[in-house]
Amino acid sequence: MSRIRHEQSHASLLRDVSASHVPPSRSRLDAIVVPAARPASVLQNLIDLSADLSIPLVILCSRQAGVEQVAERVEKTLGARALVVDVPTGYQLPNQPQLTASRNFREALADRSSDLSLKRNIGLALGRLRGWRKLLFVDDDISHLRPVDVGRLTSVLDRHPVASMITRRFPDNSVVCHARRLAGFEQDIFVSGAVLGVQLQHPALSFFPDVYNEDWFFFARHAADRYLPKVGEVRQLTYLPFADQQRAAREEFGDLLAEGLYGLFESTPGCDFDEQLAIATKTSYWREFKEVRLAMIQETLDGLWQAEFKADIILDPTVVDAEDALHIAEKQTTSISAELCVDYLDAWRQDELSWQKYLLDVNQVTNERYALAELGLNTWISCGYGAKVLTSGPRKERQPEPASAAALVSGRS
Repeated sequence: MSRIRHEQSHASLLRDVSASHVPPSRSRLDAIVVPAARPASVLQNLIDLSADLSIPLVILCSRQAGVEQVAERVEKTLGARALVVDVPTGYQLPNQPQLTASRNFREALADRSSDLSLKRNIGLALGRLRGWRKLLFVDDDISHLRPVDVGRLTSVLDRHPVASMITRRFPDNSVVCHARRLAGFEQDIFVSGAVLGVQLQHPALSFFPDVYNEDWFFFARHAADRYLPKVGEVRQLTYLPFADQQRAAREEFGDLLAEGLYGLFESTPGCDFDEQLAIATKTSYWREFKEVRLAMIQETLDGLWQAEFKADIILDPTVVDAEDALHIAEKQTTSISAELCVDYLDAWRQDELSWQKYLLDVNQVTNERYALAELGLNTWISCGYGAKVLTSGPRKERQPEPASAAALVSGRS
């Protein structure tokens, strides 16, 4: 293994098929799954896209995304069809294995609270229950996703278990990486779960752990093989990465683990995934990478100070917030032991094996009603333009949307 370092780019792990010739797909997408937490108004572009492509939506709603408001927009969009599902607070997939990788590491996760991983796992389980072959995950803050890119991604799934896209504008990075860019350092962007195609019948289908960079863990094996397809680029809604000072703390454990793991992939091109994982489950590796991570954070702090000094800027609020966020990330990293990193990776691998066994035991059902009953999701609406609305569970009185959805955007963490 070459010298351990913190990489500014992991592009070498990708296979860029954005401009290459891709033959027509042998099969269509079965659904576009949207983990929705923002107001229904931000979903209109995805509703329009699914209508244009004649691909049904599965919209998994929580927080600011109301089932009734989302269904109303679908009903008013020509050609649209959707299964709109309420994911209640505290919901867990029934009969699933006990996924311990995140539950037992709450302190390291800084009490992170997100249901994004849960919703994506619901999408995987729902697809297996229905016998679907191809699924496309799209986050609710994504725009500029073109039909031609969806077609290319669908075709790539004929030969690859997963395929993804990059959100270059607004850059899809962690707080620490945003701070590096602000300090003038080179900082690339990797593919993510924001737009992610999945071949659902793949025998070694992984899961999304409840940790920051959960998507990097989901397709880690494919990245390690340096054969992870990048299909194109999209955009996401802007947000202020340094506005929530504790965001850096909530991200740091997942960022430390993912960057350390992918840095290992970069430095061991001749090793297979199991060999790389054997290195990653040694405390000596994480002791060294932790020091590399802390040195990178300090380098970024120095870069921010120098940028202020050269520009003669006194107490630029954005820079000050970035510096505060970096100090919080630094403190969080210091509190994470090498042993804890190894324990997490061991738990993650055991969870993945349990998840794969769970999926093998899933029995297909004939329609969405039975599938949602199997998943214990009891409030949903099946709707479409000019179609009869089918519901399960109580229909709530429709509430007006917030006056400004854009003001509520906070990014993913």
